Amino acid sequence: MAPWFKSFFWHGIGIDLGTANTLIYVHDKGVVLREPSVVAVDENTNTVRWVGEEARAMIGRTPHGIRTVRPLRDGVIADLDYAKIMLKRFVEKVTGAGGIKNPDMAIGVPSGVTSVERIAIKSAAENARANQIYLPEEPMAAAIGAGLPVVEATGSMIVDIGGGTTEVAVLSLSGIVVNESIRTAGDELSDAIISYMKKVHSLAIGERTAEELKFRLGSAFRSGENDKLDVKGLSLLSGLPRTVTVSRGEVREAIQMPLNEIVNAVKRTLERTPPELAADIYNRGIVLAGGGALLQGLDELITSETEVPVFVAEDPLSAVAIGTGKMLTEPLYRRVLEQCSVQK
Repeated sequence: MAPWFKSFFWHGIGIDLGTANTLIYVHDKGVVLREPSVVAVDENTNTVRWVGEEARAMIGRTPHGIRTVRPLRDGVIADLDYAKIMLKRFVEKVTGAGGIKNPDMAIGVPSGVTSVERIAIKSAAENARANQIYLPEEPMAAAIGAGLPVVEATGSMIVDIGGGTTEVAVLSLSGIVVNESIRTAGDELSDAIISYMKKVHSLAIGERTAEELKFRLGSAFRSGENDKLDVKGLSLLSGLPRTVTVSRGEVREAIQMPLNEIVNAVKRTLERTPPELAADIYNRGIVLAGGGALLQGLDELITSETEVPVFVAEDPLSAVAIGTGKMLTEPLYRRVLEQCSVQK
């Protein structure tokens, strides 16, 4: 039975299996799970002890014999065994005892994903007891989740900046017309901050500290604000704990290179867009989704570089999860869903 008829009495689940976070969407309930894509492993037994938020809290603080692992890198599965366990536990949290059994799953994948990477995602879904598996491309899912009219004969442009990849795409008539996927996104912004702190302040900081700096002081476009934050780390000169004060301007300088790569991907996509669709985009604007969309001033930066209005999606963090869920349950998107079914 076609999935768009199932919505009357049965619900599949939409999944954003992200590098930084995993989100699961259930019809009529919305996003019911939002957990970090992290597992904590007992090295003595090689078993997964914790997943999600519990595991993330241990990053940089694990005792001897426990290590934290991020099973996904650059938007795809890097460690299949741990990814299988993580996804299965997340799905079990959502379905619960006596809940949905063997649900259909729509899992967003980067548009540049390889056949080997698709097989890994399929394997993880099968391990989580999926029935029918669909692997829609993330820019299409993000656009649907952001409410763009992707099924109409008009051009829509989405820029989805996740943890591992940035997906840029122009969509029309239920398909992707032009797209580019680059493996420069939120993780590279954090890495750039870590490198800057080492180079400029001779201070070693961890992943969580870099994330905090990015969230609290990160900005893409110059503004009148120049807030400051005290940052604790390990001095590379003395080997002792040290605190330095970092300004918003410094963080902006630190992340300039990866931001330029993202902006250039947007420019290249616009240059390859057919004229009629380009005119639609100039009129309607570009929509930002993903965690990177929340970076202060990013919309202004892209507007200044492309001269196209840029807007942030209403719920950028959930756009891909919402989009995958809608594909399973709304007849409007059945053509999109048919194109991404995976043979069992």
